[in-house]
Amino acid sequence: MNQEVIDFIAAIKEPWQVELSANLREVVHQAIPEVTERIQYKKPHFLKNGKYAAAISTSKDAVSFTIFNATGLELPEGMFDGPPERKTLKLRKGNAYDSEQLTLWLKQASSSL
Repeated sequence: MNQEVIDFIAAIKEPWQVELSANLREVVHQAIPEVTERIQYKKPHFLKNGKYAAAISTSKDAVSFTIFNATGLELPEGMFDGPPERKTLKLRKGNAYDSEQLTLWLKQASSSL
């Protein structure tokens, strides 16, 4: 656990974004127990063996969760945006997501890192 990432999440203005970001961070730690984390490009990045595995970013009305190395994943149509190697899930206030499924996708994507 990186204090910079803890501080970053705590400093987010919208309480629902704080909670969602903290939950997504927990998903990353469940999927990749050996993950390292740092603030890079002004947002939390999660690495496995020095390679990007995931990132969390916030905007005015959303929290985005990016899975790297996503080329081999079978993802639902229309749920994620981005090129094959990097898929982003954009969540707005009140949106639900399946944390178990997200954990499995992240585990699968990061398995070859």
